[in-house]
Amino acid sequence: MTVISNDTEFRQALEGLDVTRQRVVAAHFVEHVLPLNNDERLALVTRTAANSDATESELVAVRDSARAATFDSHTRCGSEGDWSEQAGYFVARAAADAVTPAGQLPGGSAWHAALGSRMARTCELIARNAAADNPASEEIEVQYRILSDFLDS
Repeated sequence: MTVISNDTEFRQALEGLDVTRQRVVAAHFVEHVLPLNNDERLALVTRTAANSDATESELVAVRDSARAATFDSHTRCGSEGDWSEQAGYFVARAAADAVTPAGQLPGGSAWHAALGSRMARTCELIARNAAADNPASEEIEVQYRILSDFLDS
């Protein structure tokens, strides 16, 4: 049974995954925060990313959808900084990161999807005025469990 208890172990485990497995686990990170963005394109992006047999043409198609959803989400945030919309933006970014080709993101796509998911959760907590010493800590723990379970499967 794999136990991941800090970000150093988390990053090392992610870096040890091949490109396909990074994409699949990144999709699991995004699935956990997907309800924070109601853009239907992101559900398709996440399902495709989670499919280890997805073809390159399928990935290109959803990559374009993810980028468009990211742009649309960013536009909705507005100058007032609506935290709920900001959460949605980070979900879209995380989904786009999950399907970004290898070598384009330092640290890998799964690491960036994890960071985007953490930011989404932080924004959601701010929008709800939820008090927390470390707003992303619960999301981080969930990600550690997701990755541990993934490695053990």
